[in-house]
Amino acid sequence: MTAKSTGMTVEQLDALCARWPGVVRSIKWEVDLVQSVANKMFVVLCTLGAERGRLSFRVDTERFLELSEQPGMGPAPYMARAFWISETEPERFTHEELAGFVRRSYELVRGNLPKKTQAALAQ
Repeated sequence: MTAKSTGMTVEQLDALCARWPGVVRSIKWEVDLVQSVANKMFVVLCTLGAERGRLSFRVDTERFLELSEQPGMGPAPYMARAFWISETEPERFTHEELAGFVRRSYELVRGNLPKKTQAALAQ
């Protein structure tokens, strides 16, 4: 039996998000890798310092309380009001679980874009 990989590396996040329409990668605040669609962030990965490896992402409004109270997760600093969660213990989550959260975050952010922008991304 093989152990499942946990957490998500910069390389894994880049490979995952690069497949989706309109995604742009950038570094913000000198330490955070940000993936955005139409200039709207959908995932942040801290790359340096004490928070290194911490992944933050948007979640469905109705799941925010459930997920923020789950062991290994909590409201994202500065972004909780926008229903963002931060995983605080990457080793608790498989790569596949985190990839699902990141994909859902992308869908939520993309779904809130103007219809014209969404249509342009589909081409």
